[in-house]
Amino acid sequence: MTHRLSTSDKDFAQAFDRLVRGRRESDIEVSRDVTAIIADVKARGDAALADYTARFDDHSLDGNGWSIGKDACAAAYAALSDDLRAALDLAASRIRTYHEAQLPEDRDYTDAAGVRLGARWSAVDAAGLYVPGGRAAYPSSLLMNAIPAKVAGVERLVVVTPTPKGQVNPLVLAAAHLAGVDEIWRIGGAHAVAALAYGTQKIRAVDVITGPGNAWVAEAKRQLYGVVGIDMVAGPSEIVVVADGKNDPEWIAADLLSQSEHDPTSQSILFTDDASFADIVADTVGVQLAALSTRKVATKAWEDNGAIIVVDSLEDAMPLVNRLAAEHLELAVDDPEALFARVRHAGSVFLGRHTPEAVGDYVAGPNHVLPTGRRARFSSGLSVLDFMKRTSFIQLDPDSLAAIGPAAVALAEMEGLPAHAESVRRRLT
Repeated sequence: MTHRLSTSDKDFAQAFDRLVRGRRESDIEVSRDVTAIIADVKARGDAALADYTARFDDHSLDGNGWSIGKDACAAAYAALSDDLRAALDLAASRIRTYHEAQLPEDRDYTDAAGVRLGARWSAVDAAGLYVPGGRAAYPSSLLMNAIPAKVAGVERLVVVTPTPKGQVNPLVLAAAHLAGVDEIWRIGGAHAVAALAYGTQKIRAVDVITGPGNAWVAEAKRQLYGVVGIDMVAGPSEIVVVADGKNDPEWIAADLLSQSEHDPTSQSILFTDDASFADIVADTVGVQLAALSTRKVATKAWEDNGAIIVVDSLEDAMPLVNRLAAEHLELAVDDPEALFARVRHAGSVFLGRHTPEAVGDYVAGPNHVLPTGRRARFSSGLSVLDFMKRTSFIQLDPDSLAAIGPAAVALAEMEGLPAHAESVRRRLT
């Protein structure tokens, strides 16, 4: 049953603490299975991929093909209806424009001691993108991962996506064409992540792996971090809505359900200072649930993990919102800036009554790959920088070495590293 809380409740602090710390990740023990899968792919390569694909996706890679060519992607894009093609084009254009503004600038300067210092940014050589294909296939996720990689300058962009029973989602292929994906492999799950990390006979390894997936995919990324870079370990989707009683309850109910329908473990939370409005939204959620084609999933998520919290004032809600550090935060009020100034931890913030989170999932521009599970306390959404690395550089001449070298010698000797000291001392005149 959906949690109903009020800051006036005697046990509110304890109840809210349970809500904050409640673990919604899958309770299935996957770590041992994923470890075994990774080891198997590392040892057997393509043979392991073929076995796991037959087992989990019920199709033969040798029979249906291991990869999907660029021609098929171009054909899928050409076959779209005019309206759908225009929508996909708009999304891609806005995502590209937003991420182009994230490109960092190199630095190159000479300081007061005459030392030349700086940093140069460069893209990784190859990136792997995981695109789900089980419960639902998301062309929007492909755009959100592939376009920042291409903007960063990644030369080789590789997509892995499961194709259950051999079926391919044409929208995913169309998005791949639009984003400039170089390779698409018809594999998914932890074994696909392992293939990207270590490489196989057919699939060359990549440097960074991004993209959402189920518990096995997330665990594989976690275990393989260090072999490759990753964007983040993603968990169940989340939305927090802060709304006053002036809102249309139909809008707010729909916003809450926009995340509940993702997965049974998703979480949607409403903060409001109007108890009557809270009651109306709760009733409206029930009505809208009945009409959703995704009602089975959305109902379980709402009943198990949803919450409506009544506060004395919306300003009082903000410390609680920061404790949740949610993936998505809507501020559905007349003056969202006043509340936004109090936000410290959130993956992405949606300001005002006419900014539903769902717009951010598709066409606003900022990335929808965001930290979950309170990780917004210390991490950010996917960006161009996830596909780049910074190389610092230093250049000294005799005068600048003479200015700062003796201090390096002194510190090296203090740390008991005489060879360090000598490498500098021998250059001093």
